[in-house]
Amino acid sequence: MSAATAPLAGIRVLDLTRLLPGPVATMHLAELGADVLKIEDPGAGDYARAMGPARAGASQFFVAVNRGKRLLRLDLKDPPQRAQLLELVDGADVLVESFRPGVMARLGLGWDELKRRKPSLVMCAISGYGQDGPFAQMAGHDINYLGYAGMLANNTGPDGVPVLPDLQVGDLLGGAQSALQGILAALLAVKMGGPGRFVDISMTDAVLAHNIMPVVAVNNGAAAAPARGLLSGGLPCYNIYRTADGRFMAVGALELKFWQRCCAVLQRPDLASRHWQLGQAVGGADALAVKAELDALFARRSMAQWTQAFGASDCCVTPILSAAEALRHPLFQARRMVARQRHRSEGVYWAIAHPIKFET
Repeated sequence: MSAATAPLAGIRVLDLTRLLPGPVATMHLAELGADVLKIEDPGAGDYARAMGPARAGASQFFVAVNRGKRLLRLDLKDPPQRAQLLELVDGADVLVESFRPGVMARLGLGWDELKRRKPSLVMCAISGYGQDGPFAQMAGHDINYLGYAGMLANNTGPDGVPVLPDLQVGDLLGGAQSALQGILAALLAVKMGGPGRFVDISMTDAVLAHNIMPVVAVNNGAAAAPARGLLSGGLPCYNIYRTADGRFMAVGALELKFWQRCCAVLQRPDLASRHWQLGQAVGGADALAVKAELDALFARRSMAQWTQAFGASDCCVTPILSAAEALRHPLFQARRMVARQRHRSEGVYWAIAHPIKFET
């Protein structure tokens, strides 16, 4: 896909965001063909620059989420430089910011001002708790958004202690992806003749909106015990098993047909009828007993041996790879999802491609 044929070719984006959610959203816009101008203050700039070691002037974190953007330094508190931003708004289609609610208005850059200047502008504001409501001015990070939305309470081990995921669900699903969705919808409305729009993204709202299974449990009358839900550890056919070499296999044989094939590979056809679709209680005594048997079975071989054994079975049993292994795996290499690239100041690094592929 060339720059000229990319879906967002010709779309101009002003990126005033920092850290993770906004920069990832605008990076995806750039990957889709938009011209993204990242605007940082003249001092330290985006905090992400200093998060982790830097080979020259920026951390690998900053490099990872700001690929494909042009950079400009502006002090938005300085009237001439603020006027420069307003001139950039005249030629822009989208402006994305991630300050606390009210900051842009106090700078003279609020939605009321910008829409008067550019009626077709799409302005997206990403915040932890939204532009209004009782928490609008509260600080927060991913861990706080997950906690309020009920996600961390269900992401636990058998002891009930919440486990902190290394995938920032609030920032990436709540901030980046929801912002991307809102921006694209608003751009489409403009293209169809409508006015510009203000897109209010609350990361906490977005996590709650996607916290499907725990809400289903509430609607069903009761939440499952820790690590005993349908998809959180209560089934032997949908679980994680340690191998002889201390690695892990992911068993996702949720449907009966996959479980039957799994049991055949394990050479335990007697377990094939002990499945939740045949009446096995989720998180019940029989489910836990079968889980214990599979714990012992998987402990007899290495991850590589089990991967080979299940390779042709088509029953959703796969190895759990490290990030370094995933980068080199044929799955992603064949899909051109990863590549070694060179940053102008930080040198060679692993770059991840945009996951959406287009054909014309």
